[in-house]
Amino acid sequence: MSIPWIEKYRPKSLSEVVGNADTIERMKDFAKLGYIPSVVISGPPGCGKTTSIWALARDMLGNYAKDAVLELNASDDRGIDTVRNRIKGFAQKKVTLPDGKHKIIILDEADSMTEGAQQALRRIMEQYSGTTRFAFACNQSDKIIEPLQSRCAIVKYTKLTDEEMAKRVLEICRAENVIFTEDGIEAILFTAQGDMRQALNNLQCTAAAYGNVNAENVYKVCDEPHPELMKDLFEHCVQSEFKEAFAGLDKLYKMGYSTEDILTTMSRVVKYVDIPEVLKLEFIREIARTHTLASQGVVGRVQLAGLAARLSSKQLEINAMQQ
Repeated sequence: MSIPWIEKYRPKSLSEVVGNADTIERMKDFAKLGYIPSVVISGPPGCGKTTSIWALARDMLGNYAKDAVLELNASDDRGIDTVRNRIKGFAQKKVTLPDGKHKIIILDEADSMTEGAQQALRRIMEQYSGTTRFAFACNQSDKIIEPLQSRCAIVKYTKLTDEEMAKRVLEICRAENVIFTEDGIEAILFTAQGDMRQALNNLQCTAAAYGNVNAENVYKVCDEPHPELMKDLFEHCVQSEFKEAFAGLDKLYKMGYSTEDILTTMSRVVKYVDIPEVLKLEFIREIARTHTLASQGVVGRVQLAGLAARLSSKQLEINAMQQ
């Protein structure tokens, strides 16, 4: 059975972690000192939050990490009973560690914990501060209550850049003897949007399904509209060709893509289209407005037709204003 590449190539040490260089350097300082405060790590999915905490634990604790680290996914185990039983039980557990080292409790998806569970953690953090440290990994740090934040160092992570992701993706392609093309790697990066976990999952799925990682195969696996179709659509809008623009959107709609999928891909692609900035901003505004309507349940061909009409009229409106 094939091991998921996100597990097979998960960094074991902080020196292997990709991206967020300044933050990782800060983590390395913790490892060198042999001291870690309790931390709240916030950032988007797939940027290495949980991975870097585990890497820090291994760098700092070595072979002791297996017994001295507890990881819980707080989106599953998020109630007050978990805090009272599993977390408190582990905090009380005696583990032989070198002098000055602490046990580490990693709470993944900590922003899903109930407020009651978070309140219960306050006392436990204080009571066992001599032996145990907490690491809260979350997407939104404002979902962690203030009393917990004040007991922790706040660490912010950002999305990975395309350059950072491309380097890692290419390393894995070579290690796994994956046949790939340049546009295939670009498609992997485009669909992942800074999420390394998503990038490696898409890469493995495409390689397994087709044996060749090219752009067409990647977009088939990810079931996303091809960006080239979007670029043609925007060119028609710039030329104020409403019929052709709507025909492109309608074709995607009839291919089975949802209105939200089409709008999401449009909002990504428009950033890279070579058009005047003023026009680009107008396009982004109209796409966002339509996306808001779609999120409220107002979806379908009529919305796409309205969007195509508005985008096709923007260049004419700008020309009229400049005269």
